[in-house]
Amino acid sequence: MFGTLRTLVIGANARADDQLRDTFAVELIDQKVREAEAALRAAKTTLAALIQRQRSEQRQYDGLQKRIIDLTNRAQAALDANNDAMAMEAANAVATMENEAVIRSETLSRLEAKVMRLRSSVEAGHRRIIDLKQGALQAKSVTAEAKMQSKLRQTLHSNSSAEEAQEMIARVLQRDDPFEQAQILDDINGDLDASNLTDRMADAGYGDATRVTASAVLERLKSKK
Repeated sequence: MFGTLRTLVIGANARADDQLRDTFAVELIDQKVREAEAALRAAKTTLAALIQRQRSEQRQYDGLQKRIIDLTNRAQAALDANNDAMAMEAANAVATMENEAVIRSETLSRLEAKVMRLRSSVEAGHRRIIDLKQGALQAKSVTAEAKMQSKLRQTLHSNSSAEEAQEMIARVLQRDDPFEQAQILDDINGDLDASNLTDRMADAGYGDATRVTASAVLERLKSKK
């Protein structure tokens, strides 16, 4: 039973970890890119130090070779002058410098190999960071699009603000005209208290007109002609 519970807990933790990674994927990607850039900067610093040491060793090796050539020529001149003591002293110095030159040459070879390997790693790291940054931009774009699609789906499948506004517009358009309603009320009240009966009978030709009508205006105009 404990084994089953342990498996369930491990599975739950893994799912929670995956969900957390999905939720903060963009932030995690940016952090990993920053870590990769920091590692690349450290590698560049190490490479610069190696190249500086290599150049220093090369200068010392070149200077040593010049001294060896110079002392060798001087030893030869001493031999030609039958100065064996001076020639032997120069020969000892040349031998010491040649041994040192061998050690420095080996050191230069090792430094050159290290510089080549580290330079290759730095170049690869630089290209990888460029790819990571491009990937991060794509991930941000995909994430932004996914969020927008999610919001759009929520808007389409829920009682959104747009739908509420549309319902309010429809309700306003369907509302009764208050002016028309007032006019109807006036007509109803007039019919009830017979206040408009005289006007209606006058319009029908029974009795004198109670108000000026369009027909009366036309008749007046015709009579002036």
